[in-house]
Amino acid sequence: MVKRIVVGAHYGLKDWLAQRITAGVMVVYTLLMAVLVPLSGGGYDGWQALMSHQFVRFITFVFILSLCYHAWVGIRDIWMDYVNPTALRLALHVLTLLALVGYAGWAIQILWRL
Repeated sequence: MVKRIVVGAHYGLKDWLAQRITAGVMVVYTLLMAVLVPLSGGGYDGWQALMSHQFVRFITFVFILSLCYHAWVGIRDIWMDYVNPTALRLALHVLTLLALVGYAGWAIQILWRL
């Protein structure tokens, strides 16, 4: 009988799928905004009119959440692969998570303050 040595967290398919789905959401948002921004007339007034629609704010927030989750999976994997001391890796995970949550909160404040 051969014993396998299990190494790492083995997030596997879930994270691979999350990366693809969040990337897909970001591509769709980028293409949609590439169409909507020129139609808004350009300039500050056009941008403000475009962002005043609740649908645009919502899809922008979904984009921000997708970006943050996409970044979390990628950066977490980098920390797990290349940072060996456990305490340092945990500290980097916490700092990364706090930064990404802060960015998402800041996005909420910006989007619904307009």
